[in-house]
Amino acid sequence: MRLPAAVVPLLALVLAAPVLAGPRPNKPRVDVRATPRIAFSPAGVMVVAELNGGDDLEEFYCPGLEWDWGDGERSRHEADCAPFTPGMSLERRFSARHVYRQAGEFDVRVTLRRADRSVAMGTVRVTVHGRFANLE
Repeated sequence: MRLPAAVVPLLALVLAAPVLAGPRPNKPRVDVRATPRIAFSPAGVMVVAELNGGDDLEEFYCPGLEWDWGDGERSRHEADCAPFTPGMSLERRFSARHVYRQAGEFDVRVTLRRADRSVAMGTVRVTVHGRFANLE
């Protein structure tokens, strides 16, 4: 099949576009830890979300955070930051505390948001057992 002469340069440009755009940025991943991960109720738990690896990309600068505690409660945090300029480093560690008053297994989900869209998410499971029995 022979292509019209006007299509050949356009096709070459489309095929070369990924190469001309340069390397794709390396996005960081979100690792989430809970301390303690297993406890007795009522349990105060500290959850830390950390951006690991990746480049310091603008879409990860000054994110809003949403903490879904897995027990029907949510927490949100909106940051107030100076405008991004290339070369700025990212804040890479975020933490929050929550108290579980009931026994159960809870999947804690931390979502980083920018301009009302999710840019990264991580989860960790917390197990809470019922209260100790009185051993008198």
